[in-house]
Amino acid sequence: MTEQPHLDVTPEAGRDFIMRGIQGPVVMLNLLRFRETADYTGFPDIAPAAPISGAEAFDLYVAHTLPFLQSSGGELLFLGDGGPWLIGPAGERWDKAMLVRQVSVDSFVAWSNDAEYLTGIGHRTAAIKDARMLPLIAGEAAEPAQS
Repeated sequence: MTEQPHLDVTPEAGRDFIMRGIQGPVVMLNLLRFRETADYTGFPDIAPAAPISGAEAFDLYVAHTLPFLQSSGGELLFLGDGGPWLIGPAGERWDKAMLVRQVSVDSFVAWSNDAEYLTGIGHRTAAIKDARMLPLIAGEAAEPAQS
């Protein structure tokens, strides 16, 4: 049985995220698997003239998104190529990993619902075959061992 891809936040997951009551900054760990060819079926108004790869469509999404992310108080901390797990399921791989920091949950929600930002969301949708997003909250740093 093949697992369904995860592409967007479900209403239940969104509600649970808000209800966690996270205070302060939150970092979103994104694991991304791209389509071989981007699928702009639902977004013909922003589709490139010729077919492009999912990775290229995601690059368009990032270029569109960064100004909105930064103006909302967020920042792209890391964007890098993935691959197979060192520790994890054999045969599973992710094409990109991304860390996005937002100053607060409220800022994250406001940014992700910004109408101008959403005009480019079709690039992400066209690019992504499967994804994971894990909110990370900074904990107390461990004290170094005294010798």
